[in-house]
Amino acid sequence: MDPTEVIRALAALAHPLRLQIFRALVVTGQRGLTPGVMQEALNVPATTLSFHLKELTSAGLVTQERASRNIIYRAVYDQMNGVLGYLTENCCQGEACLAESAASCKC
Repeated sequence: MDPTEVIRALAALAHPLRLQIFRALVVTGQRGLTPGVMQEALNVPATTLSFHLKELTSAGLVTQERASRNIIYRAVYDQMNGVLGYLTENCCQGEACLAESAASCKC
């Protein structure tokens, strides 16, 4: 993954509400969420939600699809996994890290 893409994704997630929106979309899975459902669940004004969804979409972390009269937003798992892969690519000098030993890892 290109470092510029990683930086753009991390910058988009570096806002509390955008992180909350993205996590909600990740939890929901491929069925996605409409802005109305997100607005109600997160208790944010429509304009605020729209602004933050635009930022997440611009960073490649979220897609939108029109379904009849609704817009469905979904997390882009390939992009998320690409960022995580980039961050952990050389973890522990290329050796697999175990969850149990992560706290004691000397890397």
